[in-house]
Amino acid sequence: MPFEIVPGITAANGVAAYAGIPLTHRDCAQACVIVTGHLKDGTMNLDWDGLARPRQTIVVYMGLLGLPVVCYELIRHGLAPETPAAVIERGTTPAQRVVTGTLASLPALANDAQLHPPTLIIIGKVLRLREKLAWFEQASAKTTPLAVAGT
Repeated sequence: MPFEIVPGITAANGVAAYAGIPLTHRDCAQACVIVTGHLKDGTMNLDWDGLARPRQTIVVYMGLLGLPVVCYELIRHGLAPETPAAVIERGTTPAQRVVTGTLASLPALANDAQLHPPTLIIIGKVLRLREKLAWFEQASAKTTPLAVAGT
C-alpha cells in the first residue's frame, strides 16, 4: 500500500493550543506526560505514582470512558482533588467543546455535558492560564458557543 509521511503535530499540542492550554509553563509545569486512556485489553494499568508527580501536565488520549478512574487514581496517588482538569471534545474543529473543572468535579461535569469521543484530557495547573489564552473560543464566540465550564 503506498503511503506518504506528512509532518505535523501531535493532537496533544494542537488540541491544547486550540483550547488555550499550554502544556508547559515555567511557573507551574516544567514537564508534560502523554499517556493512553486505556490499553488494548481495556485496562488502565498506568504508572499512577509517576503521573501524580508535581509540576507536570498530564495529557490522556482516549480517556473519556475511563475519566472517573483517571481522576480517582490521580487523587489516590497524591494529586489534590482541586487540581485543574479539562476534557476537550473534537479539538481543533469548529465543533470543539471544552469542559473544565477539577479532578474531583470533572467526571460529573463531563457526564452532564454528554461528551463523545474523540476527546483529550488535560490535567494540571497550566489550566489556570486557559481563560487568558483561549484565543480560539474568543475568535469563534460570535458564531458558535464552544465552551462548557464548571468548577
